[in-house]
Amino acid sequence: MKPQVPFSRISVAPMMDWTDRHFRFFMRLISKHTLLYTEMVTTGAILRGKDNHRYLDFSKEEHPIALQLGGDSPTALAECAKIGEDYGYDEINLNVGCPSDRVQSGSFGACLMKEPDLVAEMVASCKSQVKVPVTVKHRIGVNGKESYEDLYHFVSKIKEAGVDQIIVHARIAILEGLSPKENRTIPPLRYEDVYRLKKDFPELSIVINGGIKIHAEIEDHLTKIDGVMIGRAAYDNPFLFQDVDVLYYGSESPARLREEVLSELVPYVHSVLEKEGKIHYILRHILGLYHGERGAREYRKFLTDRMHNDGVTESILKDYLLLR
Repeated sequence: MKPQVPFSRISVAPMMDWTDRHFRFFMRLISKHTLLYTEMVTTGAILRGKDNHRYLDFSKEEHPIALQLGGDSPTALAECAKIGEDYGYDEINLNVGCPSDRVQSGSFGACLMKEPDLVAEMVASCKSQVKVPVTVKHRIGVNGKESYEDLYHFVSKIKEAGVDQIIVHARIAILEGLSPKENRTIPPLRYEDVYRLKKDFPELSIVINGGIKIHAEIEDHLTKIDGVMIGRAAYDNPFLFQDVDVLYYGSESPARLREEVLSELVPYVHSVLEKEGKIHYILRHILGLYHGERGAREYRKFLTDRMHNDGVTESILKDYLLLR
């Protein structure tokens, strides 16, 4: 019997405006085992919004799936964590890594790395309400709190609070003067700090994130760390995940073909259009399917030239498949 591996060994990062339920369904057609994350959902949107269902709904096919929450109130986060568990999410994740001005204005995201005691309280409060894992996604630091000693102190606090896993973006966040995009590229990667955390906290499950694009890099990280989270590369090149189930989860099912993925997406698109009628909301997520392949440009042009037209249905995918 093949050894069991944690479902979070390989994951796709939560990304605002990108990892919505349509993208997640698409990714699930490529990999059955990769852990998927929602976009960040704020506690205010859940507790004070008029339509919880719009923020929290997902398809059963998306499992395993984690709900990422944004907020700074332990009480509100715990309440939302319980709501998320009741919805069926497999994990509750707390956002302590986003550096955007909008998130900072709400006093959460990466700026919370300056308040390890508060984050520990947030973790403990959520743990008291749910049985599913409670995890934290954070940076290796923020400007002014960027030493390894600062990182060690932060992790020690949330570990004492009972955090089940941490996902560490191996860059600091610069809270003033850089855009979120610049914060993903300008601060240098410090993978060694994450490796050092694993040595200092060997019993804590640690996932590494930041700048990882190819399987050789994934395999190297997994010799030193428990899991790997892929961000922009998952969106730009989703078929990177075609071999994930076999390589990292011991699956004996053959890797998918791109054409199989498109064919299986057809009934999903049909079901969405019956309710919402906005096909480009789905097709915008699949433009990278042929990334790096001959014909990739023609594929993108075929979809982008048509997907905003009135009356376009799932037949656009059938039409493309007939041209292959």
